[in-house]
Amino acid sequence: MKQIAAALVKAQRAFGPALKDKNNPAFRSKYADLGACIDAVQDALNANGIALLQQTREDSTGVTVETVLLHESGESWASGPLHVPAAKQDPQGYGSALTYARRYSLMAACGIAPEDDDGNAASKPRQPGNQQAANSPAAQGDVSPKARAMRLAAGVATGDAVGAAAAVASWDQALIDEVWKHLDAKTADALNAAWPKDEAA
Repeated sequence: MKQIAAALVKAQRAFGPALKDKNNPAFRSKYADLGACIDAVQDALNANGIALLQQTREDSTGVTVETVLLHESGESWASGPLHVPAAKQDPQGYGSALTYARRYSLMAACGIAPEDDDGNAASKPRQPGNQQAANSPAAQGDVSPKARAMRLAAGVATGDAVGAAAAVASWDQALIDEVWKHLDAKTADALNAAWPKDEAA
């Protein structure tokens, strides 16, 4: 592992940020798509003799992706499998889950993060207790925008950003706008990244 380790250290010094250059019209915000994540690392990896591979598997509930970095010496390093459930059991649902899994597996493997386009929002202190409050019986029956936002934050915190985004996508724009006002930056960013895309197959 010595050669790939040394090459990866050099490559990481040249990694750029995953730029949030795509617009999410539903949330009126920007996010870093899969292309931006690949652009942030691929040139630096290739310049140091490392190929980027992503192995994928599907099952009855979603898709699993594993990012593999393969060095020209023959050495390799794998990030470990990441499973993402499909929000819908159709091509769009599986496609969205695959894109989401590839993006987050790649960022985790390479140690990069999306560049925040709202540093002030991202620097707000986290509010302890929100998740517990969101899971309380009163909050579960509350359909106010604030309660909905708290439940979304709890869903994202448990790793179900794809499911949460799919649920929000079914709401009308007025409700989305009201709920959005109560979302913290981390939850909003996760929902942006997982938002279902109407892309051609």
